[in-house]
Amino acid sequence: MTDDLLSAPRPQPATGAARAQELHVQLHAHARRYYVLDEPSIPDAEYDRLFKELQALEAQYPELLTPDSPTQRVGGKALDAFASVRHKVPMLSIRTETDTEATGAQNFDNRVRKELGLSESDPPVEYVAELKFDGLAMSLRYENGVLVQAATRGDGETGEDVTQNIRTIKQIPLRLNAHPSPLPEAEGANSSYPHSPRERARVRASPIPAVLEVRGEVYMRRDDFEALNEHQRAKIAQGMKGEKTFVNPRNAAAGAVRQLDPNIAAQRPLSFFAYGLGDITPADVGGPAFETHFELLQTLKKWGFPVAAQTIRARAAPELVAYHHHIGQSRDGLPFDIDGVVYKVNSLALQRQLGFVTREPRWAVAHKYPAQEQLTTVLGIDVQVGRTGKLTPVAKLAPVFVGGVTVTNATLHNEDEARRKDVRVGDTVVVRRAGDVIPEVVSVLLDKRLPGVDVFTMPRICPVCGSSAVREEANGEVMADYRCTGGLFCGAQRKEAILHFAHRRAVEVDGLGDKLVEQLVDANIIRTLPDLYKLGVTSLANLDRMADKSAKNLLDAIEKSKQTTLARFVFGLGIRHVGEATAKELARHFGNLDAIMDATEEQLVGVSDVGPIVTKSVRTFFDQPHNREVVEQLRACGVTWAESQVGEPAAVVPKPLSGKTFVITGTLPTLSRDQAKDMLEAAGAKVAGSVSKKTDYLLAGTDAGSKLDKARELGVAVIDEAVLLTLTNLPSD
Repeated sequence: MTDDLLSAPRPQPATGAARAQELHVQLHAHARRYYVLDEPSIPDAEYDRLFKELQALEAQYPELLTPDSPTQRVGGKALDAFASVRHKVPMLSIRTETDTEATGAQNFDNRVRKELGLSESDPPVEYVAELKFDGLAMSLRYENGVLVQAATRGDGETGEDVTQNIRTIKQIPLRLNAHPSPLPEAEGANSSYPHSPRERARVRASPIPAVLEVRGEVYMRRDDFEALNEHQRAKIAQGMKGEKTFVNPRNAAAGAVRQLDPNIAAQRPLSFFAYGLGDITPADVGGPAFETHFELLQTLKKWGFPVAAQTIRARAAPELVAYHHHIGQSRDGLPFDIDGVVYKVNSLALQRQLGFVTREPRWAVAHKYPAQEQLTTVLGIDVQVGRTGKLTPVAKLAPVFVGGVTVTNATLHNEDEARRKDVRVGDTVVVRRAGDVIPEVVSVLLDKRLPGVDVFTMPRICPVCGSSAVREEANGEVMADYRCTGGLFCGAQRKEAILHFAHRRAVEVDGLGDKLVEQLVDANIIRTLPDLYKLGVTSLANLDRMADKSAKNLLDAIEKSKQTTLARFVFGLGIRHVGEATAKELARHFGNLDAIMDATEEQLVGVSDVGPIVTKSVRTFFDQPHNREVVEQLRACGVTWAESQVGEPAAVVPKPLSGKTFVITGTLPTLSRDQAKDMLEAAGAKVAGSVSKKTDYLLAGTDAGSKLDKARELGVAVIDEAVLLTLTNLPSD
């Protein structure tokens, strides 16, 4: 069956164009948060996956390649707080490999040899293998040997002038060293390739050019990062306002570089590694004539720039694989963070011959490492209550640094999953921070378990409000999740319900974040959604970090949110199983809210994409008097939208997976479960929580567990992510 699915017709341009536009929006937004605001909202692996998907679409349909495509740019715009700097030589990105160590290096070597027209009998290509630092890319401009400007990458074409802050980094020379420095005969792990006498002589003889732009990475060492956070914690303990600890060294370094006050930047311990060149005086007018990239790096060392000692020369794929493995083994022992290695063709003449494809050099590739795993201890198992009342067990962990962040929590998903992995308080566990932002417990080291530790059991009452917690049923089967029956009476659900209502894809109240909502609910200022529209300056005055301007901005945003759409309002109510798409279908079909609230089950089932589960959920919600009261109070507060009193049913448009039921289990290679669910629902499928005889397909990733066993037992078709992409990537309506 899988082969048949994979051989399905490829997506048509119309579908590709829609997806390309969606990727444009997502990538531009994520790039701005990452490069401009220093507030990344998704992990690098997810950004890389979206970027590659867009590249693949543009390769398949060249007409989709536009000048404003994220593949034609590197990142976001420069911050307005700094002067703009136009890079004479753009700071480009390079291709990323995330495959296994053998495959990634071999693919790169194969591509290089093919582009150069080399046969198997030709000698191996020589490369330079370097570390891929997790910091902030920087361009340093020197004129007549003196540092005159430092600029961030920005969008690759235009960056930010951060010269005053960069001058505080002691590793960066303010004036270049014109005197030759001793060079070692060999470079540690690179002992098989010592400097030749000719190469050493060329490095010594290289003149300092009139113009030199050195490209490199500003970063923060791990010990400096820990010391900085310790200092920050002391400030917080002293009651100093506006202080905070930093999430990881990369963000701390980026924040220091972008400090408007150089005195503050000077207090942040930053370091620098050089790894390349930008603009430089040509050799025919007095500049150096480098032959290889390695020679260039050694010359930079002579001039006074730090170059990572782990940089080596390597011949052909096997030596690149060995380097990748060696660095991966020693990665945790490095004094700074890396997220991969970089391979570059050593010969500059061959680099020029290989050239570029779009905005990426053919002569270089970044080879990332898989997600890191670490050991830590389970200090406790708490139960969190979500917006819809779902109870989720969360392992509280002894802090551990995994994948660039300090992890203290890991989801256990539900009671069945916690039982399957048999996670108990006091256990030593393997924690993985994979391609999504939620860390997970991979396994338990049973030989380290303490005697007499109780098995985890989900509480039968809500830990927040004390209401009963029950296990749901669907299609006659018991579901995996427990839910609180307290509704808006439950404080946890109130907080999440308000946040959901104020979400940008619901009624959208800009500036109403989780910390503010927590204060408003805990202080009993907001008990129900309508209370949001009764807020005034007086009620906000005593809240933490709520100045007059902030209060006014929030009240303005609340007032603005009163003008919304019926679909956004219905979605914002947080009805179980009613997502954005379903809310839109209900709004289109019935035309006004009263018709939706009074619709019978028979009428609801007639709506496109609304089945028995959604029907029951909608009726249950509006059958509760307090929910209708909330709606009427919101109307009385002035929340309004345009609606027709006589609803026109939406045309029923067939979707490729309409009527099919899917269950998702395990970890998918590139997609999160939520992303996979969104794709399936957009294609008309229903996504259930457990496998039954009514399940058509099980979408299975790694560590699939009991759901995979049950699917095989019942004869349910099992598909992987590749088949999912084929099934959902069909012509749109």
